[in-house]
Amino acid sequence: MISFGHRTRVGSFLWRSFNAQPGQAWRFVLWSLVEAAPAFVIGLAIARAVDAFTAHQAVAGLSWTFLLGISWIFAAVGARQVVVTLAGIVEPVREELLTATVRGALEAGRNDAAAVTRANLQVEVARDAFTGVIGSVKAFVFAFLGVVAGVMALMPELLLLVLPPLLLALGAFLFSLPELAKRQHAYLLADEATAESLVRVTAALGDVAASGDEEHAARYAGSRFDDQRRAAGKLAGVTTLRTVVLGTGAWAPILLVLVYAPRLGASPGVVLGTLAYVMQSLTPALFNLASGLGESGVRLWVTLTRLRAALPPPPQETHRSEGVHTELKGVTFAYGPQALPVVDRLDLVVPEGEHLAVVGPSGIGKSTLAALIAGLVVPGQGRVTVGGVPAVRLHKGQRVLIPQEAYIFRGTVAENLGDHQPARMRQALDAIGAGHIRLQVTELGPADRQLVALARAFLADAPLVILDEATSCLDPAAEAQVERAFAETGCTLIVIAHRISSALRARRVLVMDGTRIVTGTHQELLAASPLYADLAGHWDPRLRQVS
Repeated sequence: MISFGHRTRVGSFLWRSFNAQPGQAWRFVLWSLVEAAPAFVIGLAIARAVDAFTAHQAVAGLSWTFLLGISWIFAAVGARQVVVTLAGIVEPVREELLTATVRGALEAGRNDAAAVTRANLQVEVARDAFTGVIGSVKAFVFAFLGVVAGVMALMPELLLLVLPPLLLALGAFLFSLPELAKRQHAYLLADEATAESLVRVTAALGDVAASGDEEHAARYAGSRFDDQRRAAGKLAGVTTLRTVVLGTGAWAPILLVLVYAPRLGASPGVVLGTLAYVMQSLTPALFNLASGLGESGVRLWVTLTRLRAALPPPPQETHRSEGVHTELKGVTFAYGPQALPVVDRLDLVVPEGEHLAVVGPSGIGKSTLAALIAGLVVPGQGRVTVGGVPAVRLHKGQRVLIPQEAYIFRGTVAENLGDHQPARMRQALDAIGAGHIRLQVTELGPADRQLVALARAFLADAPLVILDEATSCLDPAAEAQVERAFAETGCTLIVIAHRISSALRARRVLVMDGTRIVTGTHQELLAASPLYADLAGHWDPRLRQVS
């Protein structure tokens, strides 16, 4: 059963996806109008042509016939452009779902290629179903508008014969969609349970034969078949009722027009034209809508409901802060509802221009703290703000986070550094101590890869820079050069320390000791934090020369 919350999220995602590119959506609508030209012209042309030929006005009759033919040429051109623009709407949705699905698997730490493949197949199903839904809704809407306009042009009174049964049938169908979705979902679950039971029984055939337990295995698999049969029966019942309702709504207008249109004074041409509107435009569009929403629509809804964990949240408006005064107030974060908090009720203020080093044992939560400040994760409780703006809504140009495994694109160093003048690139490389790296180099070792990522961050000129063990592959002298380069820019610099020497270069040090947080200068923490004193005690004094 799809809950209201899930329906809201899926519906919001679909509407947002369709409107993601307003220009493309408007082109789709305009070309759909062109494609729908025969829906408007067909009845009018037939009515006028029949009446003209009946009155022995051959030229007028042929002209209306010629106009009908021309409308199909317009429809062909419009149909081609509709396909192109629809692809421009649907393909980004596919890419967004694929990206979110794979990212979700990676963030969850899953290494299940089969599960990711199954999810990707579901994304393909969603893409095809989304295309079908948009196409069927589009066809019905424009056919309906064309028919209404055409009948109005012929004889407005005939709309009273055409629209009421059609709209009643359409309303009944839309009302039945939630039940249809429920039955379809139940059938899919039963079908999967049947397939799973067959796989289990087949895999255990040797054990079943050896134990003589064939009867139990047959009952186990048979019960799944019975469940699927019952689910199929319920689905068939709803589908049959839907077909009867739609059939009544589609064919009742034909009977009403044949019986009552002549009594209203309609000419033979007007009667034939109205019937053409109903039979050639409206009825096919209605059944196409039923097929699109009843099959593709339900399939899309069920698939997206299964992928709901991967649906990207609505994009939030980002804001530039007035400064980079960073504040964490009452922040608690845990990886899961039952997990112990990594950060617990943390209060922290990092003034603008601060150089803060974060130290602590491996796995204590230093990278989690960095992600919270960068707005990459949302605290379970409390708030994280940068310049008064929630960290998750901070404009991306105002903060840079460089992780230990910094990503480098395939290509040259210059291509990785972005759209800057070569002289500016060389200046950034020199500043962080990477002057030996040439801009056209494509093959880099681990240390140089980190330096290129750091140079890219340096060029971003962000007021908040977070280095999460981003210098782990560098020697102490190179690490010191990098930290000094960023500190001299005047940015707020937060360093997740790889070596305790980073703490000596910082104005202030934050020690993470379990969920206990202690801050102070190096000298203050030697007295106030046994953990920091222990970490400093293991520091090699020979490294003082690069501090």
